[in-house]
Amino acid sequence: MASEKLRVLITNDDGYQAPGIRALAPAIAELGHDVLVVAPLDDQSGVGSARAGMVGRPIRTASEDLGGVTYRGIDGTPALAVTLAAVGAFGGVPDVVVSGINRGHNIGVPIFHSGTVAAALTAAGQGLSAIAVSIDSEDPAHWETAAAVAAEALTWVVPEPAGTVLTINVPDRPLDQLAGVRHASLAPIRRSRITGTTAPAGEPMIELEPPAANPVAGSDEALLAAGFVAVTPIVGIREVKDDAAATALAKRLSGYR
Repeated sequence: MASEKLRVLITNDDGYQAPGIRALAPAIAELGHDVLVVAPLDDQSGVGSARAGMVGRPIRTASEDLGGVTYRGIDGTPALAVTLAAVGAFGGVPDVVVSGINRGHNIGVPIFHSGTVAAALTAAGQGLSAIAVSIDSEDPAHWETAAAVAAEALTWVVPEPAGTVLTINVPDRPLDQLAGVRHASLAPIRRSRITGTTAPAGEPMIELEPPAANPVAGSDEALLAAGFVAVTPIVGIREVKDDAAATALAKRLSGYR
């Protein structure tokens, strides 16, 4: 059991009834923490950090009790769930955030589209550390493995500086069959994986092609394929200091006053 009892917000982008969050919450509660579960009412995959329509409107909610944990659903995105919890809408403000377990991996530079990862980054924007956890399958058989990894990662991230964020990808295999845990770089964008196509009725669509046969060594994609838990520290939007382009533009605009 963890030595310090914390209020842990658990959220996701698959919905408050999703099997991933139902596996994650008990694993964190077993550490002895005060668990607060707030997640979307339905699937919000790929919404990124959207919080549209959050100001000036009542937000519909639902809740279910299971195994001693209350699972709250909100009519909104994962980022909205974090925002509401961080301002005390559900009682005490959380000390740390765990987002997941996402069905399917979140790898490479395009993770900024992920609602799961965006929830963790939104937490950092509120001064909270966070973990985003994903499992490498669209139909996972081993949720308990990812839940165990998340619980262990929480004990690591808590003493780190506020605003620390990890995105963690876990192979869908038994815990004793993991190859290990490795720091991973984000796989670079491969435009060839994104393919434009047309639906039968003529509407445009985007499809993803299979992963590359030879992913970049040391990347989250490569390590995950080799059976490792891939851990990547990430940060949100940051100002670039002393940027030459901004300085040049400022000079050009200096006469427009």
